[in-house]
Amino acid sequence: MPNWSTPIRRDKLVELFERSRGFCVYGEHPCTNPELHHYENYIIGLIKDWIADDREARAYIDKVMRSQLHRIPEVGSLRGQFNFVSRDIFHDSQPQYYLEALGVSGLTFKPFAKVRIASGYTRLYIDIAEPLRGVSKNRRRKAIRYGHSLPVDIQKQVEAICNRAIAHYLSK
Repeated sequence: MPNWSTPIRRDKLVELFERSRGFCVYGEHPCTNPELHHYENYIIGLIKDWIADDREARAYIDKVMRSQLHRIPEVGSLRGQFNFVSRDIFHDSQPQYYLEALGVSGLTFKPFAKVRIASGYTRLYIDIAEPLRGVSKNRRRKAIRYGHSLPVDIQKQVEAICNRAIAHYLSK
């Protein structure tokens, strides 16, 4: 059974058929407009109208459900507003900074790290010449130009220098 075929609508079709006897739904003899008033042609338009009404009703119900779901005060951080505990957990798990790039200063010709402080637009340029002394010139250039990774121990030293610089900046 199609979705439009409810018991009330089936009864309406049967009543219409009995009244028209399968011919003109308006009871005209002969039918003045058989393309529109003949029973078979008439019910096609009627069924299309019922399908459109059902579609509108479903859209309205979906709209009402979405608006009601947005009004629910949810507990947790999956959707909606943070509660206090999940907000603290989220902020504690965020990094203090994001390493955006490595570069070489045009004034001092020393390598530096471009760092953006989290939850802000502030950028710091941190001198990282000391830990990069132990890295070959080729490896430094590849890391700066192409974003290749540095050796793990050098990377940890760069992170330690950045952490100290960020802590010093934030303590001011």
